[in-house]
Amino acid sequence: MVRAIEFYSGIGGLHLALSRSQTPATVIAAYDWDPIASQVYTVNYGPNVIHKADISTLTAARLSHFQADLWLLSPACQPYTILNPDAKGASDPRARSFLHLIDNVLPQLAAQQVHPRYMLVENVAGFQDSDMRHHLVSTLKQLGYNVAEFNLTPLQFGIPNSRLRYYLLAKLSRLRFPGYDESRSNILDYIPSQCPEMSVAPRCLNQYLDELDDESLASFKVSDRVLEKWGRLFDIVLPSGTRSCCFTRGYTQLVERAGSILQMSEQLDTTRVFDEFFAAQRSGDEQAVRLLNCLRLRYFTPSELLRLFHITDPFTNTPCDFVWPPGVSLKSKYRLIGNSVNVEVVRRLINYLLIEESREVSSDFTPADHVAVEQSYQH
Repeated sequence: MVRAIEFYSGIGGLHLALSRSQTPATVIAAYDWDPIASQVYTVNYGPNVIHKADISTLTAARLSHFQADLWLLSPACQPYTILNPDAKGASDPRARSFLHLIDNVLPQLAAQQVHPRYMLVENVAGFQDSDMRHHLVSTLKQLGYNVAEFNLTPLQFGIPNSRLRYYLLAKLSRLRFPGYDESRSNILDYIPSQCPEMSVAPRCLNQYLDELDDESLASFKVSDRVLEKWGRLFDIVLPSGTRSCCFTRGYTQLVERAGSILQMSEQLDTTRVFDEFFAAQRSGDEQAVRLLNCLRLRYFTPSELLRLFHITDPFTNTPCDFVWPPGVSLKSKYRLIGNSVNVEVVRRLINYLLIEESREVSSDFTPADHVAVEQSYQH
């Protein structure tokens, strides 16, 4: 049984991915500072796992007692995201706790020979160009880890959402990554043995959508005030479409690059309707925005985003095993989902990470063995 610690746990996306992986595993401790996220985590995973704590105060002595095999980490993305023009990388105060784990806690655990055998780090794609990434990789290699790096998006795995993310996998050097050339410092855009051309075509969005009545649809309608001022900046998708933009913590609060909205009237030409709206605006029509009503533009609901993130499984008839505790606002739900991970992508990476293959048998690793490995982590 693999014992894991989840850092920056949020609502438990990494926990869920691990529980769905092919390896028997348990999360023995989780850490996050956000009180609402911790409340959600407690309701879904029990009261004895999550610890509301400042990660920069954790010590090697405290963590050594867990004897963890695996660290799962999704540190703050703001120091590295292209959406933040003032991103400062490792010098950003929000990077302090991650630096503390890498520079202080992990080396001390390694000195005691109680450091984790495996690590998984998730962050925005901009992390790959940061000074923090170079520091992280260098430190891990000095501590005896092999490292594999990836840029992956859910679109590759049949999920109609573009959410490009950087992932780092690490395992102690006596273990290796099958099909990965560790002598090269390249970031792959596929999981080895799963060739790029084997990527699955994305499904239609309508497979992830709620069946909403008119009253419920109205509650998620994009307001006339927002459309009048910012409508031209929205990424508008159709239920029959096979893509959506990355959803962020600011969804419904921000417009540009915060996530797509749905046009429920699929038969209408979006561009033509907006052109008519703009023409009416220019002519001084104060009611011009009403021309957009026919498009029936609305936000994705939280339950739809939970499916796109594969936090809830959209393709089973089993009851939803993820719940919101009472009192969590709609705004908080969007924020917490936007901060989470795509569970299906992480599940596949965990399957790949935890396939152990010693260097001693590498010369005997046959093509048939590679096929067996590929099949084992694609399921």
